[in-house]
Amino acid sequence: MKSYLVVWFSSEGGNPSEVNRRLTAMGFQAMQGAYDYVYDWGSNAGIDDILQIGDRVQLTLKGLDVTFKIETVGAR
Repeated sequence: MKSYLVVWFSSEGGNPSEVNRRLTAMGFQAMQGAYDYVYDWGSNAGIDDILQIGDRVQLTLKGLDVTFKIETVGAR
């Protein structure tokens, strides 16, 4: 499974480079295309796992005035 992350920035918020640093420290990988980041679970993840990573993303990005969306899908 993989969780895809889209991030929307505010001109009044944190720098994209700081957002990138924090997300990659969590294990996300930057990518180009429809999504900004991907987290590879390496196996199936349950709803609780997905909620926990959402909580971690929120805490990690807190104070940077960014909005994010997570989409988790099975192997393609």
